[in-house]
Amino acid sequence: MSAVARFRSTVIDCPDPHALAEFYAGVLGGTPHAADDEWVVLDIPDGPRIAFQRVAEYTPPQWPRADRPQQFHLDFDAGSTWEEIEAAEQKVLALGARELHREDKEDFRVYADPAGHPFCLCRIDHP
Repeated sequence: MSAVARFRSTVIDCPDPHALAEFYAGVLGGTPHAADDEWVVLDIPDGPRIAFQRVAEYTPPQWPRADRPQQFHLDFDAGSTWEEIEAAEQKVLALGARELHREDKEDFRVYADPAGHPFCLCRIDHP
């Protein structure tokens, strides 16, 4: 099937676009670029573009509550070993994430970014 359009960005609503862009720059690399205080773009090296837009009365999701559900989440490849996952976890926590879900038998761990959006650090086998 032929494409109608090309993918441009994932846009994340938040109360402070500058702060959330800096958080994700710490997780994924790149440098945030602000058009103004309402819109900040992060071009990720070898990855997609993420934009952050200010929402005046932003209400964060509360995973896993049904009355305030997540509307999306991001999965990040944090490596193929548990040592790499542990190191990535320490870094995201130091950047301001908080843990939401952890099961030792699962190959992912769930966190919330500083604005409350869930994301996962995934253990991915790299053949």
